[in-house]
Parts: sequence; structure tokens; C-alpha cells
Amino acid sequence: MDTLNSMRVFVRVVEAGSFTAAAESLDSTPGAMSRAVSELEAHLRTRLLNRSTRRLALTPAGERYLRRCSQILADLGSAEEEASCAHERPAGVLRMHSFASIGQRYVLPAIARYRALYPEVTLELTMSQSMPDLFEGSSDVSVITAASLPDSDLVSLQLGTTCSILCASPGYVRMHGTPRMPADLGRHDCLILKTPTAPVHKWTLEGPEGSLDMDVDGPVQVNIAESLVAAIREGMGIGMLPVYAAIEGLRNGMLVRVLPQHILQRTNVYALYPSRRFVDAKTKTWVEFLRGHLPQVIDKDMELLEELKQEQFANATAPTTPDALAAAQRLQIEAKSSSESS
Repeated sequence: MDTLNSMRVFVRVVEAGSFTAAAESLDSTPGAMSRAVSELEAHLRTRLLNRSTRRLALTPAGERYLRRCSQILADLGSAEEEASCAHERPAGVLRMHSFASIGQRYVLPAIARYRALYPEVTLELTMSQSMPDLFEGSSDVSVITAASLPDSDLVSLQLGTTCSILCASPGYVRMHGTPRMPADLGRHDCLILKTPTAPVHKWTLEGPEGSLDMDVDGPVQVNIAESLVAAIREGMGIGMLPVYAAIEGLRNGMLVRVLPQHILQRTNVYALYPSRRFVDAKTKTWVEFLRGHLPQVIDKDMELLEELKQEQFANATAPTTPDALAAAQRLQIEAKSSSESS
């Protein structure tokens, strides 16, 4: 027996006042209406209606059951309407996951712009270096970086391509010198960034001479790029940083790029979510917003990186007079002071 359908029939029969009128409103037959109510009574082992040839009357048990049925059917209708509206109007809580560094640089600013468009959506962002189980339901969408994705049932949307570069502090290169070629890295302290999507102790440098794999080790290993930035700024060594983690330090002079003709670890930025079917409005609008917003931001950082590289080459070939060196030091001190005050 379809209990829910029988409840609907019972309520409709009472509202219509007869099996015939109920059957007409539900495009059925009086016999089907009568059988549904009889099956419900048999299931409950309770008479709900007293029947006669002229009228129907609720029993006391039928009156109590009618109230409960009416409330249950009203709640069900509200639940169905709410679920249906979730596919039409962006509202409610959107649970986001991202890797830590890309979350700081790209996802948090994107959230601010998205909420300006959809203020009824609130976002919970969890940043970690491990992938969530999106099918388990703890997150609705994840933003990650990876060279490629394994086969899975997840829906993936590529949002851009970035890379990593080698950086040091100005103080470190003054004290230890600047590597001129990849082989020179063997004489330097190499700081290690441990990520879930790349080998820990292998750097692959791409440059004018092609691709070169290097085994590296060093005195410090961290798992978050912002922590590696702090270690580099403290002069602990040379580290491989994603462009989005390095760009601010390069711009304000707290970091210098090492071997600027080389890049490392090309990676793609992906948005992942569990299904293409029945995607609710908040998830759909968030993914579409990322599709339009993030590629521009990623490309802007890559363009800025190229501009900074050209400036670095220009400075390297410029005459180094005492006045020029003093001016450069003043600019570096001003940049450091500005960064510390902010």
C-alpha cells in the first residue's frame, strides 16, 4: 500500500464530502477512492469513516488522524516547494573547500564579490591541504590546484593555469649570492613545500635549456605556501612558491625571484562538485561566477609576474653606481616598512 497516497485520498474524500466528488477532483474512480480508504483503515486497524448511502462521517479516530494527515501533507508540500526553490533562487548556506593558499589569494576575494550579487547566500569556507569527499556531503564545491585530475564521477571545471617559481629574500641573496644556473642550487639551502599534488623532494625546472629534474632537500619543510613565504622572508633559504603566494612579496620587494628564466610545477586550477543533475541555484551561480571571475585574476597575476621579470632583467643590466645602489636600498627599506605597517 502507498500509505502517503492513501492519506491524500482520505483527506480529499473528507474535504469533498463523498467518494464520487473526490474521484472527480483526482481524475480517478469512486471505487478506487473507496479501496484506498479501506486499505488505510485495514493498515491502521481502525475505522476512520462511517459510511452510509447518503453521507460520510468521521469517527473520533478519523478526526484525530485527519488533523495529523493534513499537517503531514502540508509539511511535505512545504518541503517540496523549498527544495524546488533551491534550484531557482540562490539562498542558504554554501559549503566551500579550497587549498589554503589559493583560498587566501583567490577564493576569499571571490566570495566578497559573489555575495554582493547574491546576498541571500552565506558561505562556509574550509581551507586545508587535503581533498574532501564531496560525495560524503561536507562540502558543495572545492577549488584545488593539480597538474591533472584522476578519473572520478566529480564534475570538474578548469579555471586557469598557473605555475611555481623560485624565491629568496634580498638579505639571503646578498649573503649567499644569486644562483646563475640550476646546478648552483646544490650550494644553497632549499626550502621544501609539501603539497598533495606534487612530489616533495623533486623540482622540475623548465627554462631555455629545456626541462630539468632536481632532487632537493633542505633545513625546513612546511605544507602551506604562506608559511614558506615567512621562512623565505626570514632568510632561511630558497623556496618554490606558487605565483599566487609569491606575487605580493615580489611586488613589494620582500622577495626576489631566483632563476627568473625558469618556472616550476605548472598546475591547473579546478572547481569540483559532485553532480550535473539537480544542482541547486547557489552552487550553480557560484560555479558560474568562478568561471567568469577567476581566469581573469589568474591571468592578471601571470601578466604581473612577467612585468616583474622584465624589470628584474632591466635592473640586472643597469649600471650599478653608488647612488643607484643607495636609491635601491631606500626603496627596499620603504617597501619593507610599508609591508610591516600594513
